[in-house]
Amino acid sequence: MATVYEAAGGEAGLERLAAAWHDRVMVDEVVSHAFSHGLDPHHVTRLAAYWAEALGGPRAYTERFGDGTSVVRMHSGNGPHEDMNHRAVACFEHALSDVGFGEEHPVRAVLRDYFTWATFETMNRYERSPDDVPEGLRITRWSWNGLVEGD
Repeated sequence: MATVYEAAGGEAGLERLAAAWHDRVMVDEVVSHAFSHGLDPHHVTRLAAYWAEALGGPRAYTERFGDGTSVVRMHSGNGPHEDMNHRAVACFEHALSDVGFGEEHPVRAVLRDYFTWATFETMNRYERSPDDVPEGLRITRWSWNGLVEGD
């Protein structure tokens, strides 16, 4: 069986998904607030590389941009924001459809489950301060069966 990364279209497929999600969040009045401090011009590329690594693809994010600690720190210290998280997931659901992963597509459910888990668990774990994020976190891997332990 192909990895989730391969089933999602590899690097190009995840780049399209990252761009579609980004387009959706930038027009959402709540989620776009996360980008009000400024936007990395390479955000879509970095996001696609992160998802690729998490979903069984090459470790390109780690090799080019940083480790799990750097990503989690970037998303930490913003206090509770459950509404924003729910809306980010809704934007992701729409982005899946935008790139052709309709309700019946076999990869849709696993991508939705991964994104929801990552949004609520990984990126929301240290809401008090980025200084609480431990050093040496690896990018968590996700498979057809969910979280990959001990990778």
